[in-house]
This record gives sequence, C-alpha cells and structure tokens, in this order.
Amino acid sequence: MVSLTRIYTRGGDAGETSLGDGARVPKHNLRVAAYGTVDEANAAIGLARLHTADQPAIDAMLGRIQNDLFDLGADLCTPEEPNPKHPPLRVLPSQVDRLEAEIDAMNADLAPLKSFILPGGTPAAAHLHLARTVTRRAERLMTDLAQREPVTAAALKYINRLSDHLFVLSRVVNGNGAQDVLWVPGANR
Repeated sequence: MVSLTRIYTRGGDAGETSLGDGARVPKHNLRVAAYGTVDEANAAIGLARLHTADQPAIDAMLGRIQNDLFDLGADLCTPEEPNPKHPPLRVLPSQVDRLEAEIDAMNADLAPLKSFILPGGTPAAAHLHLARTVTRRAERLMTDLAQREPVTAAALKYINRLSDHLFVLSRVVNGNGAQDVLWVPGANR
C-alpha cells in the first residue's frame, strides 16, 4: 500500500516526472499523457457517482471501475521490461472479462438503438457520457503509445471495453433507455 506523508516533492518543478521504474521523463511524455487521461476519466466517473448513490449496485460497479483505473494507471506508469526486479501491477484479462459480463447483463434489458444517442438525459447519464469520451481520448493516447512502446494487451482491451461499458451504463441510468436523447440527423437544417 502507498503511504504518502508529503504531497509535494519539488521533483517536478523543472517539468519532469518519474515513471514507475524510476525513469525521469518530461511531463508531456506520451506515457504520462496516457495515464494522466486515465486519471481524468476516473475523476469524471467520480462525478457520475454523485448521481448514483441511490443505486447501490451501479455505484459499487463504478467504484470497482475507479479502482481498476488506478490499476491501469499503475500499469501504464511502469514501462515493460524483461524480468523486472519488482514485478509491476498490470491489468489482468479477468478485469476485461468482468466488464464484458457486466455489459452483457446490462444490455440484455435494453431495447435496441434506432439512432445515435446525444449525451444527456439524467445527470448520471450525462456524466457517464463525459467519462466515456474522456476514456476514448485515453484510448487514443494509449494506442499511439503502443505504436512506439510496449503497452500490455489487457490494458488496451480494458480501456476499449470500458468506453462500451460506460455507454451501456448511461442507457441503464437513463431509465433503461427511456430517457435517452436521440440524435435526429439534419434536424436543424
């Protein structure tokens, strides 16, 4: 477990930060941008949770996802290396499997879509849509990083599946789709 006694270290005052393996990199490094955006998605989910406290199962689901996102940040923060002295925390395929099972269970009770959905409806759904779009940005950064440096396959699958999960969950909290705001193509021409 992490024990933080001092919040500021002054180590980043010159525009660099440390990765999980101790390497110093610029704060605008693609790896830092990827795990920073994962953190941003986590914060957006925290906002959504302000509107799910009356739905314990959904709130617990989002709480598990928030914890998973810290795992994902730890995974991204530590570059892969063969035979590390201290094996880093990595996202596991079982975490992806759990997301898929939750998506399938939630989607079973939803009517098929007849149009794209605009972000909105209930406050919880609007925040989940925001979290979904931030998650997609994190995924774009992660796939860019994966073109340049190794990124674990489970991490890439997790972030991809998470955006789907947040989309389906937004429909669930919108009264199982009853309060979805549908896109009307060309409505304002």
